[in-house]
Amino acid sequence: MPYVNIKVTGGTEAPSTEQKAELIKGVTQLLANVLNKNPATTIVTIDEVNQDNWGIGGESVSVLRQRKA
Repeated sequence: MPYVNIKVTGGTEAPSTEQKAELIKGVTQLLANVLNKNPATTIVTIDEVNQDNWGIGGESVSVLRQRKA
């Protein structure tokens, strides 16, 4: 029973419900194709992490996106 956890930043750039469904379907199919895993027992979770709680290069994603804008 494979378990895949996808983490993405939340907020304005969070994936839509449709994009999340596509990720779940695609990852499930990938595991079936590559590792012969049963899709019925494959678990995929998506966690949205607040941008203030995700850091890259010593700064939060919130700060990086504000600077980019």
